[in-house]
Amino acid sequence: MLRIIIILCVVSSSFGQTKYQKDFEDYWKIVDQYFAYFDVQKTNWDEVRRIYQPSFDTIQNDDDFIRLLEMTNNELYNGHVGLNRNLASSSRVIPTGSDIWVSYKDNRFMISAIREGFEAEKAGLSLGMEVKKYNGIAITEAIKRFLPQSVKIHTNKMYEYAANLLLAGTHNSKRSLNVNGSLTFNIENVKNHKSTKLVKGKIINANIGYIRVNNSLGNNNTIQDFDKTLDSLKNTIGLILDLRDTPSGGNTTVARAIMSRFITEEAPYQRHSFSFEEKLYGVKRNTIELVSPRGKIYDKPLVILCGRWTGSMGEGMTIGFDGLNRAEIVGTDMGDLLGAIYNYTLPETNIGFQIPVEKLFHINGMPREDFSPKHYILDTQDQLQKAIEIIKESL
Repeated sequence: MLRIIIILCVVSSSFGQTKYQKDFEDYWKIVDQYFAYFDVQKTNWDEVRRIYQPSFDTIQNDDDFIRLLEMTNNELYNGHVGLNRNLASSSRVIPTGSDIWVSYKDNRFMISAIREGFEAEKAGLSLGMEVKKYNGIAITEAIKRFLPQSVKIHTNKMYEYAANLLLAGTHNSKRSLNVNGSLTFNIENVKNHKSTKLVKGKIINANIGYIRVNNSLGNNNTIQDFDKTLDSLKNTIGLILDLRDTPSGGNTTVARAIMSRFITEEAPYQRHSFSFEEKLYGVKRNTIELVSPRGKIYDKPLVILCGRWTGSMGEGMTIGFDGLNRAEIVGTDMGDLLGAIYNYTLPETNIGFQIPVEKLFHINGMPREDFSPKHYILDTQDQLQKAIEIIKESL
């Protein structure tokens, strides 16, 4: 979920500071005050300043400044932390710019998700393969440049973040994966597979409706398209709503518009916590967001499909439907994008960055990033088949 707040930081700068020193100081202070997940991420932010400050003192150009900010962002190891400018050598944003997902366990990096229709799948990679090397370098060595330097012990989440950022590749380099110790796959860089349609709908398997949202939760035109699509499926016996291609998130207007077509009374779907207010003023602030019925209500059985490319607002919708007790959820863990992001702009370089400022929770109090679907299934086709079975069994 994206909440845009552009802040041009104006500070009294010390005599003799370069613009890069000034902007790094602003960046560090903003993150220190507003980043909502220091209790979860366990980053030592004071140590980050000690490690990176000397390098920022010697920066001479914007490109080197961006590279160092990217390294600093990796200390927070989450896909919701990023810059609005990148270089050809920059890593692709995860999960939006990735097509493969690995999980880390027992010192092994195992493929646990492959993006349907994208380059990794076309190359022949499959679930359960163990990634050994990336571009000829052992993955345990290749990920080191993405691991946080401010902590003494790296967690599974840190290893997974570093590995998935590595495997997403950069904008200017080719990708080669060695799996299972003997197989090598050359993978094209992730291409933009943007659909011409914001929403696609059809009838499958003996009158079951199917709607896929094509990474368009940030486009308000999706509301009209979704309404038309849902209305065309009003006589189906049940509906599958596929949110497995929403990695870029979106806004709550579109999300509430979609959820509102499936409920009969106003109800809460998500909790927010503004932890920076407690940090700055010692006063807690928590809110509950509501969704209200809208238009012709679809009251037949509903199943939500989610996965590693269900990101941000897609994650919010998934936990929202679950909290509303309106749908069965089928799939895997999602994009693990922390909280609601705010955007900030550094005054000297005009480089923007985003960090999660609000914590988000399931209506039952569970952190959004901890949610797992009741019907946990890895394979994308098996997920769809399970959704069909659930609808048939519910009739």
